Amino acid sequence: MPETSASAQDIDHVAAGLVACLPALARALERRVDLEFPHPKPPEAQLALLRHVEANDGVTVRRAAAALLMKPNNVSALVTQLSEQGLLERRQDPQDKRIAHLHLTVTSRQQISEVRHLMSDQVAQALRTMTDGELDALGSALSSLQELNKRLHPAVD
Repeated sequence: MPETSASAQDIDHVAAGLVACLPALARALERRVDLEFPHPKPPEAQLALLRHVEANDGVTVRRAAAALLMKPNNVSALVTQLSEQGLLERRQDPQDKRIAHLHLTVTSRQQISEVRHLMSDQVAQALRTMTDGELDALGSALSSLQELNKRLHPAVD
């Protein structure tokens, strides 16, 4: 673990601020997008699986379950639901027929792209109301937030 010059009190203050701010930011953004997105929003577990498959095309159910900290049978049920909705494809492994690889469908790729575009527009609109100093501070914090995200996600073999 790398050494830090920040005091424990400073670290606790930043941690508490992030824990309070980030979920509220995500909820506010989702609510705004929900108003403009013309399709029904899937439950959070389905969205998490779709996002994971988007980032890891061809992932197996077992690896997706490990990454999402879920049981494989629960992920398998989500795959069945999403497949029936036309949002996810399950393709059999050529060497081991018991293994399925997961892929987004054209429909889910389009919807994910549409949501991402709506979110980007909402954030850009809010950023346009901020001062140059606020924008600079957010820009400087981006790489640190990305690194924090990596450290909070468990490694999956």
